[in-house]
Amino acid sequence: MKPIRIRTFTLLCFFFILLMPWFFFVTAHVMETKTFSISNSELQNESLQKDLYRIAQLIEMNTDKWTDSNWQNQLQALLHNTKLDAIILTDSNEEIYRSSPGQRSAFLSTEKFSVIEDGRLLGKVIIYFPKSNMFQMIAALAGLVLAFVIIGIVMRRHLLKPLEKMSLAARQIAAGDWDAQLPLSGIKEVAHVRDGFELMVKGLKQSNRKQIVLEEERRFVIAAVAHDLRTPLFALRGYLDGLQQGIAQTPEKIAKYLAVCKEKSTQLDRLVEELFTFTKLDYMEGKLSNNTVDLIAILQTSIYSLNPQARQKHISIMKQFAGDCILNGDAHLLERAISNLLDNAVRHTPSEGKIVVACFADGNKIRFKIQDTGPGFSAEEIKHAFEPLYRGEASRSRSTGGSGLGLTISQTIVRRHGGELGASNLSDGGALLEGWLPVKII
Repeated sequence: MKPIRIRTFTLLCFFFILLMPWFFFVTAHVMETKTFSISNSELQNESLQKDLYRIAQLIEMNTDKWTDSNWQNQLQALLHNTKLDAIILTDSNEEIYRSSPGQRSAFLSTEKFSVIEDGRLLGKVIIYFPKSNMFQMIAALAGLVLAFVIIGIVMRRHLLKPLEKMSLAARQIAAGDWDAQLPLSGIKEVAHVRDGFELMVKGLKQSNRKQIVLEEERRFVIAAVAHDLRTPLFALRGYLDGLQQGIAQTPEKIAKYLAVCKEKSTQLDRLVEELFTFTKLDYMEGKLSNNTVDLIAILQTSIYSLNPQARQKHISIMKQFAGDCILNGDAHLLERAISNLLDNAVRHTPSEGKIVVACFADGNKIRFKIQDTGPGFSAEEIKHAFEPLYRGEASRSRSTGGSGLGLTISQTIVRRHGGELGASNLSDGGALLEGWLPVKII
């Protein structure tokens, strides 16, 4: 059933309350008069007056026959035909004649008159006849009561009951029962409240699921960070203890221990810096700097800063720049994103390998890509490449020197600039990181 508005429901109830008594009144009238004509009641009243007149005249004209049984039979037949009753009393209120023994009904009217002859009171007469339209009025009253009962049942079913069930569902949801059933209703306003309530419950369920996921991620991040901090700290402490205890006695050995300590401290510094950047990006408030930025210049700066590491591994970096790659954005954050991508490529490219860096304009987008000749991503790594602290290494060792946050930070920065960053593999081997940025951010 299509829901109706509450004002329409109220009007229908009002018309139903008016209609039911009238329907019962007309039905009772038809049952009594065998006709739909209301004017027939007036004819019945005229007929009743004639019958009353005939009976009164018969009684007044035959005062000397009141006690005659034959005359009483004649009067009884007339009363029976007219469906009336009569009582004749003496002047001292002694009963002479009664047409129908028993108690008179409260639904009957009476016509009383005295019989006087030559100034002398001969007796009193009481004639009983049905009250006009009494049966119809009783039927109308019954129809009114039935209408109120039906309206009450309908209101409870479509208005009160759904609200009661919604109140119960709210308490169940507050207690943590997300599967509480919300009631249906034929009233549009109640249905709208139910739909809004259902949307709220869905939102709460999603928020609760997100909260659970975030809590799991928080625990994972804490555990991963604790592990990543503990490993270099353990190595650093071991080598420092060796220096303190005099294990390293030769200048060469001392230099080696100091080099390891410096490497581990650099790893710690890098991890703390990337954690700080990651947290800052997550909770950064306000808008990004909206300055004119040359993405090619940023790429060249990042390449220059990573050239020493590339030369150590004899890796060649090839540049493929076309046209102007000018956009609006935060130069510092974009440089951090590109440096992370290049650093990832240098770390995973084997010696004598090659890295290709490209940038070109494509309509209202600036596209860039960084590809290497390394082993590429596994199927599992592609799924989780941009997840925080994921490195695709079961032992979570730092043999490649990564923190597991570089790609996450880069993707976050690109997305905050309105672009997108993705990871894939080249057909002939090697990893491909490519993305795009809008030419202008509004």
